[in-house]
Amino acid sequence: MSLRDWVSGQFIDIIEWTEPSSNEILSYRFTRHKNEIKNGAKLVVREGQAAVFVREGQLADVKTPGTYTLDTKNMPVLSTLLGWKYGFESPFKAEVYFISTRQWTDQKWGTQNPVMLRDPEFGPVRVRAFGTYVFKVTDPATFLKELVATDPSFEAYEIATQFRNTIVSRFVDVIGGAKIPILDLAGNYERVSKLALERIAPELAKIGVSLTQFFVENISLPPDVEAALDKRSQMGLLGNLDQYAKFQSAEAIRDAAQNPGGIAGVGAGMGAGFAVAGQMANAFAGATAAPGQVNAGPPPLPGAVQFFAAINGAQAGPFDVAALSGKINRGTLVWRQGMAGWVAAETVPELQALFANVPPPLPGA
Repeated sequence: MSLRDWVSGQFIDIIEWTEPSSNEILSYRFTRHKNEIKNGAKLVVREGQAAVFVREGQLADVKTPGTYTLDTKNMPVLSTLLGWKYGFESPFKAEVYFISTRQWTDQKWGTQNPVMLRDPEFGPVRVRAFGTYVFKVTDPATFLKELVATDPSFEAYEIATQFRNTIVSRFVDVIGGAKIPILDLAGNYERVSKLALERIAPELAKIGVSLTQFFVENISLPPDVEAALDKRSQMGLLGNLDQYAKFQSAEAIRDAAQNPGGIAGVGAGMGAGFAVAGQMANAFAGATAAPGQVNAGPPPLPGAVQFFAAINGAQAGPFDVAALSGKINRGTLVWRQGMAGWVAAETVPELQALFANVPPPLPGA
């Protein structure tokens, strides 16, 4: 072996990058002493990678997966810059950047602050949203020029904020223009995701990146609005207030039968049920009054005693003592707060004056 052949053998290089599976490196600059590479060196580019050559600050060549011998035959652009001639085997200086072109999965996105929307049913509302996306580098040359530049190790976290800002901005445009009611969003996540993907992809393509998948995992209302919506759903489940009062009475009878006091507490339970139903009915009547319309009657005077009465087989009231005149007789069942149960009106001291001039019923009637 001649000295020339021995010296030439010392410059044979294998240029490759085995990316650790746990890291987040998007671009890695291959390190050589003084960036010298032997003409005839082996370049190994694995699947999920691309190799970009830079000579004197100028992008010279891009290699896709495969094994290459670096010579004038398969490096035409680089050989032009270097001035290689037939059989020229001296080392040359060039930077080699390996770009990861695999898919980067489970990338998180989300709105930092609530987004204001106009809902056709609820009016102006604020929503939050979050999800995941998948991206990959599809144009290594553009990616190197626009983002990597001379960074020897460019990692995913360095562009995470820019990705999130771009995604959130375009997502807000999409969800605002979709005109989907808030209550229907849960059934349209796939549609919203597709629209967002189509809107965001062109923005990332400008830097050599493709958005391959985009998912909306949740769109939520602020906690106070969700609580109000839960109350609305709860009232919808209650339905007919009269049926609700009967249900409360049945529950009171069951509880009284299970308590040591026995049936003595039934009247109180039924009265409480009727009272709750009456208060709910009054509340709904006030809530459904037209703007500017005065409700049917003023609230009771402070301290006035209010009675409920069983009239025509149904609970009515509350009434003050004067309002009961002519509506009840001695045997009408009445109840007020503080009573243990429903009793005949003639046994209530506050109502005695209503029957002062009314004779009692005939014996045997």
